[in-house]
Amino acid sequence: MKHIFKHKRISAIVSVVPREEYRFDDEYPLFKLTDDKARRFKKMIGLDRHRIAPPEVCSSDLCLYGLQQLLKEGTLKREDIGALLFVSQTPDYFAPPTSNVLHGKLGLGPDVVCLDINQGCAGFAVGLMQAFLLLEITALPKVVLLNGDTGSKQVDRCNRISYPLTGDAGSVTIVERCEAENPIYMDVKNDGSRHKAILIPGGAYRTPASPETLVIREVEEGMRQNLHHVSMDGAAIFNFTMEDVPRQVQEVLAFSGDSLDSIEYFLFHQPNAFILQQMAAKMKIPPAKMPNNIVTLYGNSSSTTIPLVISHNYPAEFLRAQHRVCVSGFGVGLAWLTMVMTLGPLTTCRLVEYEPV
Repeated sequence: MKHIFKHKRISAIVSVVPREEYRFDDEYPLFKLTDDKARRFKKMIGLDRHRIAPPEVCSSDLCLYGLQQLLKEGTLKREDIGALLFVSQTPDYFAPPTSNVLHGKLGLGPDVVCLDINQGCAGFAVGLMQAFLLLEITALPKVVLLNGDTGSKQVDRCNRISYPLTGDAGSVTIVERCEAENPIYMDVKNDGSRHKAILIPGGAYRTPASPETLVIREVEEGMRQNLHHVSMDGAAIFNFTMEDVPRQVQEVLAFSGDSLDSIEYFLFHQPNAFILQQMAAKMKIPPAKMPNNIVTLYGNSSSTTIPLVISHNYPAEFLRAQHRVCVSGFGVGLAWLTMVMTLGPLTTCRLVEYEPV
């Protein structure tokens, strides 16, 4: 489904990562990999280090820390918050919504809209779409989009496929109206028939938590998991990223009247370096326009990888000027959403480390 949003813009981005950093070279003995296999796996997938939050730190804590930074410096005022939109697959509770929990911690008024969206790797783009829609409510001054995931809680530390790629992070994106037309071109697609490609089968009400669902089993050598951990069909996901996503990107570029040359930065979700390299090669995107270093430095933090791409690689660029960008998120659901927009100049664009209060 294609659509054009107008008179909307992103004004600030803050990404938050835990201070705790772990290196693949120190961890790979946990995965029963030989030195040679570990070296090859590290090179192919683009592994080096990742940030993992302590067990007591939730994704909402990371988001709240970034939001408090914006409030403290005056970039955002409490009275300007019209909506809190929390996008995550690692909420604080089944109920209530985490956005309401954050609303209470911030001491916001009763007219602030609170919404949670259960979404993963497409979550930043999905969150932007919902934020733009919320701004059609003229009484809302600004929407605070919070993306956060502590995916390390959904994998076993000894799983050689999932754990080395996993990272924890949060982000805060301020979305508001603007006088300029600033058209934002979007296409969103979903295919629930493939929902089992990425699945956590246990813990909710289809398969309630029980002693049996918590039993950790070795699926194969170096791969341990229980029914509360993420299960993934790697071949299905690879085909999805090589076929569906490039097709959508090409369609949105045609829809917006852009070309590979007119787009300065392709800001894509980062599942791993190998997949992004293959996608860039297929679409003939110059590597300099499509960074793929976030998994290598921080891990795959689901819906926060795109804010991390921006705040780690280009803070000065987006603070200083406007840039034509293509944003694409894709993953669990299956869901994929691509936007073409002009981004910048931002009032704030930075990456910070979480400090417990």
